[in-house]
Amino acid sequence: MTPELLPQYTQQLQTMRADLLAQLRQQRGGEVSRADAAAENRDLAQGDWAQSDALRDLSVALEERELQELNQISAALARISTGDFGSCTDCGADIPDARLQANPVAARCIACQTLVENAHGKVHTHTL
Repeated sequence: MTPELLPQYTQQLQTMRADLLAQLRQQRGGEVSRADAAAENRDLAQGDWAQSDALRDLSVALEERELQELNQISAALARISTGDFGSCTDCGADIPDARLQANPVAARCIACQTLVENAHGKVHTHTL
């Protein structure tokens, strides 16, 4: 990782975090979470429990995904501050710049990410 690119990645990650937080605030419409809104919908739709439960489950899954994304952004910013950004967290190999440009939260090289995804039964779809 060339040090000249670190400010670019820092800015990109900070923008990603700000955009995600703004999106969360907008989706929640204030302080009510999507899970709470789904529960309210459930109370209103007394005859359609299955659909209400599905909406609530989807809301919870989306919130978990967004929290995971925020954690990945924070971890990438932490790696920048410790000087570890651009190095695979598993094997220490350099992560190609093209991969970081496409996915600045990438913590692993392609080989290690493939191993993790295969171990967890996820289909590998990355090409960088």
